[in-house]
Amino acid sequence: MAQAQDIFVDLVGTDPLVQGLVGGIVIAALNLFGASLVLVWRDPSERALDSALGFAAGVMLAASFTSLILPGIEATPGGSPIPVLSGVVLGGLFLDRADMLVPHAHYLLTGRRRPDAADPPVDLPVSEERLASLVLFVLAITLHNMPEGLSVGVGFGSGDVANALALMLAIGIQNIPEGLAVSVAAINAGLDRRAYAVFAGVRSGVVEIPLAVFGAAAVTLASGILPYAMGFAAGAMLFVISDEIIPETHTRGHERIATLGTMLGIVVMLFLDVSLAA
Repeated sequence: MAQAQDIFVDLVGTDPLVQGLVGGIVIAALNLFGASLVLVWRDPSERALDSALGFAAGVMLAASFTSLILPGIEATPGGSPIPVLSGVVLGGLFLDRADMLVPHAHYLLTGRRRPDAADPPVDLPVSEERLASLVLFVLAITLHNMPEGLSVGVGFGSGDVANALALMLAIGIQNIPEGLAVSVAAINAGLDRRAYAVFAGVRSGVVEIPLAVFGAAAVTLASGILPYAMGFAAGAMLFVISDEIIPETHTRGHERIATLGTMLGIVVMLFLDVSLAA
């Protein structure tokens, strides 16, 4: 709705860098909220987590097209899809190569990993092994969250505040179940409940806030890269959805509820996109 856009501009101003900063803070805060839910929802079922992650995947999937790919094509002179699609390919390849260098996030927590992932840490004393796993886990989650912060920043840097708000809300909403799921997995791996809930929020803020500012700055200072940047953020998100989230929700026998969650997430994102653009 135009009213929501006006309220946001009145509160934050028109500077894309400030808007990107606020957008990054919002999505980081919602990630912290999701991670902290484990303090009150102490033992969520695998079925509930899979449905929530399916919902997150649906939101990200729709947002990749409605808030990044299609607006990126519209921002290209002549409406050519080539720059955006080139960015999509580059974003997917970047996440794929980065994922090869860091052990799969879910391996560090569940023992399951993709066959082509990097080898797990070598045998170390217990204290050092725990520290090494924690560091590698942080790196893996950093890679996972990079496209989310970047996409919000690129959205605000594009100058389309309504579209950027829809993207910010979409990423923030999907950050809630994602933060909860990661916290639960970390607790199951033996990390302290309270300490990890705080840690999850901090690492989210450390990654997503500066990347949101960077994304806004990049497309503001060099407007010609906007279609490539929007495609890159979308490609990176699509990689995370296909390589991480959806496979994880289909490994414990809850495929149906996860699929319904994905469809609900798509519906919610499309509703947000249409409502905020009106």
